[in-house]
Amino acid sequence: MQSLSNDLVRTVQNSTLNACFRILGYLLFVLSIAMLITAVVSYNYAETIAWIFFADSLLIAFIASLLIINTKEITQFSKRYLFFITSSAWLIICFFSAIPLHQTIPTLSWTDAWFETVSAITTTGSTVLSGLNNTAKGVLFWRAILQWIGGVGIIVMAIAILPALKIGGMKLFKTESSDISDKAMPRSSKISSAILITYLTITILASSSYYFAGMNAFDAITHGMTTTATGGFSNYDESFGYFNSIPIMTWLASLWMLLAAMPFLLFVQMFSRDKFAVITDPQVKAFVIIVVGASCLLTFYQVEENQRDWFSALTHSVFNVISVITTCGYASEDYSLWGSVALIAFFYLTFSGGCSGSTSGGLKMFRTQLAWMLLKKQLTLLIHPNAIVTQKYGNKKINDELLGTVLAFCFIYFATIAILALILSFYHLDLLTALTGAATAVSNVGPGLGDIIGPAGNFSTLPDGAKLWLSVGMIMGRLEILTILILFTPQYWQY
Repeated sequence: MQSLSNDLVRTVQNSTLNACFRILGYLLFVLSIAMLITAVVSYNYAETIAWIFFADSLLIAFIASLLIINTKEITQFSKRYLFFITSSAWLIICFFSAIPLHQTIPTLSWTDAWFETVSAITTTGSTVLSGLNNTAKGVLFWRAILQWIGGVGIIVMAIAILPALKIGGMKLFKTESSDISDKAMPRSSKISSAILITYLTITILASSSYYFAGMNAFDAITHGMTTTATGGFSNYDESFGYFNSIPIMTWLASLWMLLAAMPFLLFVQMFSRDKFAVITDPQVKAFVIIVVGASCLLTFYQVEENQRDWFSALTHSVFNVISVITTCGYASEDYSLWGSVALIAFFYLTFSGGCSGSTSGGLKMFRTQLAWMLLKKQLTLLIHPNAIVTQKYGNKKINDELLGTVLAFCFIYFATIAILALILSFYHLDLLTALTGAATAVSNVGPGLGDIIGPAGNFSTLPDGAKLWLSVGMIMGRLEILTILILFTPQYWQY
């Protein structure tokens, strides 16, 4: 009996490794195609680094082929192993993606290349690069396409993987068409295909609108990709402020960031069975209310305190509020100079995040709503201890188990930020830099606050150790923290 049990354990472990290697092979193959596209773009601009991207593309394609050829087709495996597969896949993809970046910029250390790559793939948008206005087109395109690929991965993970793992209330968004019950493989690829088409459509529309508004073709395509991914990488040191001379550009970006932070599954439903799916969703309603409220507050504050004309105040308030709350990370100007009220407002917005099932990061709007529902329930029970309180989120009943997972996630979310800020303080960073750096990393926002990592600065001057810890924070935030933490528990490795 003991021998049979050991054989079963080995079979499951081998199956998991087989699945991990095969999935990784497919992902690396996609990455090699992205490198090849980057090589073509770079070659079109007569850049010698095109051959670096081309050579790396061939190398990674070869490694991907070996992984796919030497592994069996994936049938089904227990969903518990998705924690390991998801975490290892993101780490390894970041590693291979950093190679061409390190090779094409000789002055870029491996730590900086790793930080920049992690920031790109997690769609955080924090950067260590300066002089972007004169950086090679191949490098700029590589940063943009990495964010775009990361955005796709985030949506698939949020819709297909995290709900099955009950990560912080994500099971609330489990759909029949992407049901994963007790196994990890979805029954149909229709949802993934529809979401990919929607994602690609928004990217094309955003890029086209930028182009017709006045951007050149290269800027329009790269900014279209980073906007849809809510990644925030720009081709200029001034970020989106480079286009301030064209006010319509700022409003267009605000629109596309707003749409990218909404549940992509709702866009699919709009064109299939429910035309009003987006406007009736409780997440979207709360999200829009907060955006409008914060924008009005900061507009009024700028007009009254800074004597700014109302249209300029409204334009930059709307843009930067949406950029921060969607965790895109663009900046039209240094909003840290607006005043203390603005600083506090943007610090709060850093934690908020967009909607579940979008490319945005942060705590997510639905968790804030469920936490508020839990508070109201507790207040009711204090007054009426024997009351039976039935709660609904949209058309779904909310039970105590779901509220418990949300409460636990909120605790670990803020605890992670607090611990990361403490670790950063050991590198002699000031309070504002350490705290907002930790918050922007875990929330995947991009810029922090202050003179060093604020909207007008970057992360290049931070110690290497701080950059590595911030990279850890970005990956943990993007993978919803618990996906990483569970790998460090002894129970996980016990069959």
